[in-house]
Amino acid sequence: MQPIKVSLQYLLPKHALSRLVGKLAAAQAGFLTTWLIKLFIKQFNVDMQEAKQPNPEKYKSFNEFFTRPLKDGVREIVEDPLKLAHAVDGTVSQLGDIEADRIFQAKGHDYSLAALLGGDAELAKPFEGGKFATIYLSPRDYHRIHMPMDGQLTDMVYVPGELFSVNPLTTAHVPGLFARNERVVSFFDTPHGKMALVLVGATIVASIETKWAGTVTPPTGKQVQRWQYPAQGNNAVALKKGEEMGLFKLGSTIVAVFEPGMVEFENMQPGDVTRLGQPFATLKS
Repeated sequence: MQPIKVSLQYLLPKHALSRLVGKLAAAQAGFLTTWLIKLFIKQFNVDMQEAKQPNPEKYKSFNEFFTRPLKDGVREIVEDPLKLAHAVDGTVSQLGDIEADRIFQAKGHDYSLAALLGGDAELAKPFEGGKFATIYLSPRDYHRIHMPMDGQLTDMVYVPGELFSVNPLTTAHVPGLFARNERVVSFFDTPHGKMALVLVGATIVASIETKWAGTVTPPTGKQVQRWQYPAQGNNAVALKKGEEMGLFKLGSTIVAVFEPGMVEFENMQPGDVTRLGQPFATLKS
């Protein structure tokens, strides 16, 4: 049954399906929207007591519910300046060393760092031999992404691609999954080195947004696109640890990468649950 589920994903019109679901999720359909939200909450055991608006009947669209902000103080951001904070609520898929240009995905599968970051060798070079962490966001999770540490945005890259599911089953069976799916990559200079956050699209992920650019996709593109940002002036983007940097409308995965000698991860293993703001890694320099 599992191989059949994976094989079907190659045949499905994933982009068309995802855009259709996106339109439905954005619709304000009154009773139908409320019914769908309540069904989703029950099916995935969503903890609405953490939401700033806990009443499902107050959400006008499914997207509004899905991207719900949390109550103030529900997630505390680690204050220690030597500690990075978890960027999301999720589950560790994999983490560890980047072996030259290769990132481990699952048993029998790895993929190219340069491909993940959009195919530009210049942008990828500083991260070779560094560290990576792949975090999966399940349907029940909070779907806004926050900064692990202070960072100055230097580049944003949109990479067109597939929209395979990113659940554990697909991750274990689709080669090069995270370097194949559509994604948005944000590059930051930090006081301790370079960091990139990769927001990976997936089946029925209707939108990826960043705080500085708004909706990056859809519409989907056919070419890699790159935007560069100055260190100063009106277009400069500087974000503090714990500050929101983007969101998914419907869930997916992030991949965080760091240059060599920059961080040492906390004692985490694949399958461990992550919570926004809790200690993620320790700075080595």
